[in-house]
Amino acid sequence: MGLRERKKAETRSALSWAAIRLTVERGFDNVRVEDIAAAAGVSPRTFNNYFSSKGEAIASRHLNRLQRAADELLARPAGEPLWESITQVALSQLEPGPELALHPVTDRGAWVAGLRTMVAEPALQGEWLRAGARAEAVFAAAVAQRTGTDLETDLYPHLVAAAVAAANNVAQNHYLRGDGTASMEALLTEAFARIAAGLPPP
Repeated sequence: MGLRERKKAETRSALSWAAIRLTVERGFDNVRVEDIAAAAGVSPRTFNNYFSSKGEAIASRHLNRLQRAADELLARPAGEPLWESITQVALSQLEPGPELALHPVTDRGAWVAGLRTMVAEPALQGEWLRAGARAEAVFAAAVAQRTGTDLETDLYPHLVAAAVAAANNVAQNHYLRGDGTASMEALLTEAFARIAAGLPPP
């Protein structure tokens, strides 16, 4: 990635993170595009060059995370079992980015409560679905390349991508419902281990 592309990716990421942070803190209806742009240190016009709405900006982080996971899946050792690779890739996406270092979460309880409200926001549901569908398609392509299957004719890569998306959603929702004793790392690891084992009855 060249310098220009890297700067664009950094701006896009900063805008998405600002949209999430402000929405978690204030609520979706209390955040304007101007607020997001100011928090990211750019103009509202720059925001509009990247996103068509604050909802798209919020969902973008989820999409980018899964797109990076697809790239990392292809970089894992060829002989590594698929679900082990998927688990390691998913866990790597939980590592805090530079934005979190600039704006650390000081009140975890309030942050989780705000996240819970944000993901349930009706105005965001369409954006979550669009981002999820795009991310799933990208991940299915990576699985097909990794496993030597055909994206057009084989069911397998699409099933794996759908299972990964479902595991992420279930782990996230379980985390947000919980009392904070279970980490996302532990929940994702358990989810993928159960899928890899064929989802036997508990």
